[in-house]
Amino acid sequence: MKNIADEDLDHMEKNPGDTAPLEGKELDKQKISRGQLRKGLIKSFLLTSIAVIVFFVPVVVDGETDVVFGYLYNFLLNLSVPFSLWLFTVMVLANAVTSIYVKLFPERSGRLLDYYGGDTGVHIFFYVLGAVFMSVYALHDSFAGVTGPEWMVGPDTGGTIIPSIVLTVGWIIPLAAVFMPLLLNYGALDFIGSILEPVMRPLFKVPGKSTIDAISSFVSSSSVAILITSSLYRMNVYTKREAIAIATSFSAVSVGFAVLVINTAELSQDFLQVYFSGMLIAFIISFFMIRIPPLSKQPDVYFDGREQTEEERQGEAKFEFGIIPRGFQRAAKRAETARPLGSEVKTSVAGALGVLPRVVAMLASIGITGLIVAEYTPLFNWLGMPFIPLLNILGVPNAAMIAPSIPVGIAEMFLPVLLIAGDLAALEAGAIYFVTTLSLVQIVFFSESIVVIKATRMPVKLWELVVCFFERTLIAIPIIALFMHMMY
Repeated sequence: MKNIADEDLDHMEKNPGDTAPLEGKELDKQKISRGQLRKGLIKSFLLTSIAVIVFFVPVVVDGETDVVFGYLYNFLLNLSVPFSLWLFTVMVLANAVTSIYVKLFPERSGRLLDYYGGDTGVHIFFYVLGAVFMSVYALHDSFAGVTGPEWMVGPDTGGTIIPSIVLTVGWIIPLAAVFMPLLLNYGALDFIGSILEPVMRPLFKVPGKSTIDAISSFVSSSSVAILITSSLYRMNVYTKREAIAIATSFSAVSVGFAVLVINTAELSQDFLQVYFSGMLIAFIISFFMIRIPPLSKQPDVYFDGREQTEEERQGEAKFEFGIIPRGFQRAAKRAETARPLGSEVKTSVAGALGVLPRVVAMLASIGITGLIVAEYTPLFNWLGMPFIPLLNILGVPNAAMIAPSIPVGIAEMFLPVLLIAGDLAALEAGAIYFVTTLSLVQIVFFSESIVVIKATRMPVKLWELVVCFFERTLIAIPIIALFMHMMY
């Protein structure tokens, strides 16, 4: 474990500018022979094809459709059922104890100080709280004679977060790390970035490469997309502003989870309309979000401290002849000059294992706390009341009944639909569509995306993420209402 931890710290904490890969026009200047170019193109095509098959190609097995990554993940999850809960419980306990030790005895902590040194008392509080929640739930689940408090381990709180989110994300992160280098380091990113830069830069003020993040979230999970964004930020591919904008705008819920949400709302007969209208609305929201604070005020500074130039921002933000050949050349050069696949996978997995204890601990602590507040306090009912007049003005039916579901999405994106699930018979179809679509496009929520963003140490403050949630919600409400009137 020491070697893995050391490599992770080197990879995650040191200035990556020393070994950062060449980008854009710098890559164009890289000189390689025609034979190397051909070899690089073949290498890029083969490794990218594997990544595409793993992450993006739907496969039907026994009547069920999923991507290969989904099948691999489910196989791993089923294989680990006997020990998975206790594995992550011990991990979270060790994380809490170690963080306290480093805080109390920094002079004796050695390399651990590099890892935990930046953590505040708030971080440690959530680590300890996560350890308490995980321990109580594990004892409650494993031993018939042990009964945890209902508000902590019940099906509406810990019973939702730990099996469905904590254990899920806990296995997704290391598994995704094995395959992410295929997608990021061997030309796929460079090819897509070159082709889509003229679209993404003017519309969303982010690189064309961000399309990879968006696609990854749609077909696998938002956690994978955020991990990709964090990795590219640390590789000096994205600036601080770009990384935060991408993580909060394009890390949408996966198709599989969208199916669950839409089915719970009993809108499965309208799945295509609901899902694709939600995707379109999410991009419309992002168009506005990029242009207002706090996202617009973030600096265009890379991880190594270098400022992005205007030439870098605008140099390839227009369509021109030769854009596709240039994309192929960049992909070939990237693949040919990249490190061996084994080294890239080792670094990727080490980085994932480094953030895993933090992610699991904060998913448990913040996720369960959010659901406790939602289930056992009137807070979200109060927060929902100001939305009632707005919903009435926009002609959204059943405004008073669905208003509490609007702010509750910040705790967990599934909660808005769960809140109305028992009242579907009393709600009009338009109201159900409104709540369902809103839950799909809010994107920023505590039980997963916020936790993963913070645990991977992306350069954004918690209050900024909360502001992003409410901004996305306020922008989304009139747009969803418009779509609702057109469709229902």
